[in-house]
Amino acid sequence: MFKILKETNRFHETVFLCLSALFCLGISVFRCMYTGGRTFLFLNWNLFLAFVPWALTSLAIIKPWIQKSKIRIGFLVIVWLLFFPNAPYILTDLFYLRRQFSMPIWYDLLLILSFAWTGLLFGFLSLWDIEGILNKFMKPVFTTILSTLFLFIGSFGIYIGRYLRWNTWDILTDPLELMYDISDRVVNPFEHLTTWGMTIFMGLFLNMLYWSFRLIKKRGEGV
Repeated sequence: MFKILKETNRFHETVFLCLSALFCLGISVFRCMYTGGRTFLFLNWNLFLAFVPWALTSLAIIKPWIQKSKIRIGFLVIVWLLFFPNAPYILTDLFYLRRQFSMPIWYDLLLILSFAWTGLLFGFLSLWDIEGILNKFMKPVFTTILSTLFLFIGSFGIYIGRYLRWNTWDILTDPLELMYDISDRVVNPFEHLTTWGMTIFMGLFLNMLYWSFRLIKKRGEGV
């Protein structure tokens, strides 16, 4: 496995992401010890959920046989898409930022941003992997369209997670109620303008961030 990681240029990526996650854990634990409270410790669970989509695509890279079947790839993409919104979701944890006497607000801002940035990296790098896998079966222009669509779907997932308080595992525990909430917003869009307003603008924002990463990569390749 170690050899495959190095051959696929994932070793340094894995090390960096692990260090980033440990940094996030460290500063959240330090805050807990310094203040005696448990504020923001929940961000570690959110970051773990953000890690899942990257772990799924990493498994597909480490185990190339997964990519040799369209059925397996389809299943991978579906499961990945269910967890993908957890990655950019941490951005909305900025809603919890409040001035507190126990800790400087700049520390809490940096703490949340560190978690959000690491979560975005897990999400964007996993989307990058999905593109690479799908490029083997379709033209790049179609994977580009799908990536853009996935980011908007992720934005919708952020909304139903933040405002409707649904979780990924509710697909198994309460699928009917979840599907009702989703279908109601699809069938009656004008009755849920907040839903689609946030979905569209968050989707545009995530696309701006993601394609900025891609632009930076192309610039680096041209140097």
